[in-house]
Amino acid sequence: MKGLLLRLSALDADAATAVRVIAHFEALLGGGPDPVTLARSTAGLAGCAAGLELPDGRAARFGPDGLALPGVPAQVSGRVDLEPSGGVWLERPGVPGPFDELVLEWMAITARVLAGRPWQPRVPTAADPALVELVLSGREDATDRIRALRLLGLAPDVPLRVVAVTGRPGTDAGLEAVALLGRGAVRGTVRVARAGALGAVLVQSPDAGGPGSRTASTTAELRAALHERGRERGTAHRPAHAVRVGVGASAAPLDARLSWEQARSALRFAVAGSPEESVADHGELGPVALLADIPVERLRAQEDVRRLTKLACGEGAGQGGDLLAALAAFCRTGSLRQAALELHLHHSSVAARLAHVEKELGLRLRDPQDRFGAQLALYAWRLTQSADGSAGSEGEEGNGTG
Repeated sequence: MKGLLLRLSALDADAATAVRVIAHFEALLGGGPDPVTLARSTAGLAGCAAGLELPDGRAARFGPDGLALPGVPAQVSGRVDLEPSGGVWLERPGVPGPFDELVLEWMAITARVLAGRPWQPRVPTAADPALVELVLSGREDATDRIRALRLLGLAPDVPLRVVAVTGRPGTDAGLEAVALLGRGAVRGTVRVARAGALGAVLVQSPDAGGPGSRTASTTAELRAALHERGRERGTAHRPAHAVRVGVGASAAPLDARLSWEQARSALRFAVAGSPEESVADHGELGPVALLADIPVERLRAQEDVRRLTKLACGEGAGQGGDLLAALAAFCRTGSLRQAALELHLHHSSVAARLAHVEKELGLRLRDPQDRFGAQLALYAWRLTQSADGSAGSEGEEGNGTG
């Protein structure tokens, strides 16, 4: 755990803090806590008063100094209710802390164990890569894959979806996945491991639907997590992260390899930048995903793709990427103002960039047919970049090739 924390700290301070919170409560669960221990230790961890009331009437309330507090709380900054009654809470003066939600979630998990309910982890758990590889393999015997699923804490009869994660070249993709999911961003049972050069995430959500389901909840949660990271650390001119994510469709656990193939295919369409572009869902791509089956050399030879390559490489530092980011945002939203809002730019700046793009590509982007052609060419161009291993941010400074 210490080694993992040191590596996470170098990658993402949020992920390191999240792992510390998780490790704290996992240690409590392993030691068979009582209400007093849970309330006192949570108050010390959070740095503010904490309390709980279990359904059977047992209660405790402590300050961050470890002293018991009498009476009822004057101010509750965050609370999670227990079933059928009771709850856990924090009493932080002012606004809640950035990790209060995670602390409360794990405090509630521990309180439910105290109340006699089984522990069902909802936050990402680092998994044995060999077991994950076994689940994602199409060559192994079904019996061995079912055993691997059970050892991972996954149900062999509940649909799952697989997510592929990568980051900036030279970073650990498995740790990038932990950094992205460290705050319990995705509901359900989540297992994370490194699979070759990628981070592989297995998700069994309560609303996953049947095999082939195009339910987008996991995708929406991943984009929300990136939005939050961008809000805290990003600027209008540089993305807050270099993470790219591909999401496969829901599948029967024994067909997890199909979702994994879809996730890796979708990943080729993702570019670091806005969350909408960083997370590519195979189901959302629809027939466009078939572009990934076309040989890369044929895509490179297509005239519109060649023009996009020239546009990306022929401008000044970062300007080509800015032009393609404006094109992507406008094609996706169909609105100049919506594109400007997404890019954190004035609409006149976006209009100027689009005018440059129109001139270079010979298109009228207000024409739906031309806009569709531009978006299709943009997808094809991204596939040529991912084949080169250079799929990055279309709007990232110094990386105009995307």
